[in-house]
Amino acid sequence: MLGAALTVAALAGCGAVIDRRADLREAAAEARYPPTGELIEVNGRIVHAHVEGSGPDLVLLHGASGNTRDFTFSFVDRLADDYRVIVFDRPGLGWTERASDRYGPWTPRAESPAEQAALLQAAADRLGVKTPLVLGHSYGGAVALAWGLSRPDDTAGLIVVSGASNPWPGGLGPMYRIIGSSWGGALIAPLISAWSPYDRLNAALEEIFAPDPVPPGYARHIGAGLTLRRESFRANARQVNTLRPHVVEMSERYPTLPMPVEIVHGTADDVVPIDIHSEPLARQIPGANLTRLKGVGHMPHHAAPDAVEDAIHRAAARARLR
Repeated sequence: MLGAALTVAALAGCGAVIDRRADLREAAAEARYPPTGELIEVNGRIVHAHVEGSGPDLVLLHGASGNTRDFTFSFVDRLADDYRVIVFDRPGLGWTERASDRYGPWTPRAESPAEQAALLQAAADRLGVKTPLVLGHSYGGAVALAWGLSRPDDTAGLIVVSGASNPWPGGLGPMYRIIGSSWGGALIAPLISAWSPYDRLNAALEEIFAPDPVPPGYARHIGAGLTLRRESFRANARQVNTLRPHVVEMSERYPTLPMPVEIVHGTADDVVPIDIHSEPLARQIPGANLTRLKGVGHMPHHAAPDAVEDAIHRAAARARLR
């Protein structure tokens, strides 16, 4: 009995140490990377929106492990002369809260693309956004498609960049499976938040950008420490871990999308392969236009920004916004 009590006390002590270190690292990340835009309360949840420019409304949705800073690094500056650009942190990431309190540490469920789109649409409504163009990158592509499916008459056009749009064969990496589980999210996520070395984040960025280089200054700008916060780390892993059944269901409705759709994808993307996602998507949506970027990886808005900007302008022209 005494041995069991000592074991429990030791584990509790270790947990306290881990939580204290995670608290300190999270506080440091939040102090270094504060919100750059407006914090909007929507149905009791906080949504972070970075707004710049003037013109037709253009919503930007980032990918997994990301936040608004992925777009504010350089891409928003290219667009703000022609559009009012609204960049959202997706639920659980950056400075946007989870969509519901039911997504706790021990809950493996996560916000669907449709649920994420609904929360961000409500925030967009609060900002007076009217019939926007919606661009989604990577996981954000699934959310952009969900946005269009839920508001087909109030979405001017979609731009899907390296988007996760269709079911893929096989499973995900072990980290997604572990953190996506009940016990992994509750017990392992705090360990990673507390102790993961920041130089590993640089290696992760190199893998995401490959074969293209990470732009100078990007690692300092992106605020990867925000993604390592316990709640964000859990949210990201569980959203990715539960995505596949949602795109299975959504893909059956892609042919009903009535708005102009521009798709941009690098042929060297090993994160979200073009042959599994964008090539089928181009066939599923009547009138969709697919731009293949030869030799470009997963981050075309950094590696080939002219091509992505051109796709936005084409969507705007097709929607008669320009």
